Amino acid sequence: MLTASRLFYSEGMRGVGVDRLIAESSVAKRSFYHHFPSKTALVIAWLTRRHEEWMAQFTADCEGLMAEGGRGRGLEVLADALAMWFRRPGYRGCAFINVIAESGTSPDPLVRAVAVRHKEELGQWVVGLAERLGVARPLEAAMRAMILMDGMIVRYQMTGDAAVIDDGRDLLAALSSPRRARRLR
Repeated sequence: MLTASRLFYSEGMRGVGVDRLIAESSVAKRSFYHHFPSKTALVIAWLTRRHEEWMAQFTADCEGLMAEGGRGRGLEVLADALAMWFRRPGYRGCAFINVIAESGTSPDPLVRAVAVRHKEELGQWVVGLAERLGVARPLEAAMRAMILMDGMIVRYQMTGDAAVIDDGRDLLAALSSPRRARRLR
């Protein structure tokens, strides 16, 4: 699984074949197929593990930043936690966005379901954060925050420009302001 995680994240799931995974992981072909009857099964296992690890790290980063205080700690904490991730070695964007983008117009429904579930669970966590922070209309704020976060992730992946973080922080701070909150139409 470690080899698949490294290769899928760094090179994409389509760019890495089963034969290469077997060769680089030094696992017998029979053993590989015993555990993963298809490449799709391996991708799903990788994404499931990635979700658990990423969520644990991201939420811990958010909680740590909030505990530190400092620069406003409304929803902009999400931008600061993303910035921590962006600066980690090997950053290549969101594995879930990347998998869907690689799949074009017809992603495997099982893989797509795992990617969608990741974004849904992250969104639920952001709703809970917005509630804890006393943000007006936390569900609406969280939905907007998710759009901003996904945009920041893709934009930073494309440009590496730190201004993405500052701009995202400003927009997320505006979502935290009760006077800025509006109902979605």
